[in-house]
Amino acid sequence: MPSQQILPITYHPPSVFSSSSSPTEKLLLKDAEDDPTTRLLLFSHFEEEDEEKGTPIIKPLLPRASSYITTTTNGANKHQQRRRRTASDSSLSSLSDDSRNNSLGREVEHAAAETFLVTRLSLKLLRYLGVGYRWITRFLALGCYSFLLMPGFIQVGYYYFFSSQVRRGIVYGDQPRNRLDLYLPKNTDGPKPVIAFVTGGAWIIGYKAWGSLLGQQLSERDIIVACIDYRNFPQGTISDMVKDASQGISFVCNHIADYGGDPNRIYLMGQSAGAHIGACALIDQAIKEAGEGESTSWSVSQIRAYFGLSGGYNLLNLVDHFHRRGLYRSIFLGIMEGEQSLQRFSPELMIQDLNIRHAASLLPPIILFHGTADYSIPSDASKNFAETLQRLGVKAKSILYEGKTHTDLFLQDPMRGGKDDMFEDLVAIIHEGDSEALAKDAVAPPRKRLVPEFMLKLAHRVSPF
Repeated sequence: MPSQQILPITYHPPSVFSSSSSPTEKLLLKDAEDDPTTRLLLFSHFEEEDEEKGTPIIKPLLPRASSYITTTTNGANKHQQRRRRTASDSSLSSLSDDSRNNSLGREVEHAAAETFLVTRLSLKLLRYLGVGYRWITRFLALGCYSFLLMPGFIQVGYYYFFSSQVRRGIVYGDQPRNRLDLYLPKNTDGPKPVIAFVTGGAWIIGYKAWGSLLGQQLSERDIIVACIDYRNFPQGTISDMVKDASQGISFVCNHIADYGGDPNRIYLMGQSAGAHIGACALIDQAIKEAGEGESTSWSVSQIRAYFGLSGGYNLLNLVDHFHRRGLYRSIFLGIMEGEQSLQRFSPELMIQDLNIRHAASLLPPIILFHGTADYSIPSDASKNFAETLQRLGVKAKSILYEGKTHTDLFLQDPMRGGKDDMFEDLVAIIHEGDSEALAKDAVAPPRKRLVPEFMLKLAHRVSPF
């Protein structure tokens, strides 16, 4: 291998810059005069001698990343090229490994943050509900209930954090909880129907991740699900929650096409407290559109139908029931901004107001699902709301499921796998008129069981909801 000459460092004075130097060069020159170290880096060069002309070749001390010392033979050039290729391959491999490590690190960090948030919300709920005998027993029941469903929670949690079909934390507004998660189908052969979903949580512990099981299973049927997060009490009161939900719906209506959704097939859905908030947002929007001169960022006409799951729609009838169940009157009235606001935030009563009844004609079809064994919110809440809407000329109906509790329809039945009546009813309504989608539904494989049957039955018995 030919020997290489060690070249001296030669200092050239600042006069190497011409009078026509750019302002950037002059600024560097001034820095160089002030700092000897900078001066060495700016004006020091390697020198090599040109074999043919006998003149020195000046090379900078800080070369470009791709440059190497040029040798005087062809063999050395080939050797340097091999070294360059090897170094480049090693760098790419290193960058790929670093990228994978950084991605995993971000996922772990996100999972830790989500776990912390869930824990904090649970402790907040206990603090506001009080820690008397009633809530100690309920907390123990909740612990047993969660333990029995843990096999399902682990699988759903893994999907939520690591599936490439989930887009978490998309910003839809400027408030702290203005985020939503998107569950996208693997099949991307055309625009998909969309459900904007408002999760439940007693207006205190609502969180977008609660809809991950529904989002996963609906996305397997080629339906996009957008789970909308919103401020909870005490971070916000009911008017803040309705405002956040409305902003989230607006984002879905105006941007879902960017994610493969069909803006002409958007459905709104809520569960438990989320069903109440979603209904309030829908009726509030209809009232705005029925008025004059009020600007809106989305329209009720963009919503094909509203689905309410285990919701309460007349708060005057529920305030005492909630108090007996442990959501004490003082706390509930704080959430709802006082007793005088109960009528204003009761969809069943809002729509009967003589001053705004004409807004009912703008509402889309409304379908309300409820279990007859629901002790958290009695099924009469959905039945009475549907009957009220029908009297006002709205296309509405309630579908009741015999013996189902507040959580059966949303958790235990989906974790059981196989056929689920409420889920199949929901999908059939969304795919109505789409023969291709209905044909796929007919041959869809049964849903995977997530929890053994005996654990589901025990969870049904010990559920505090």
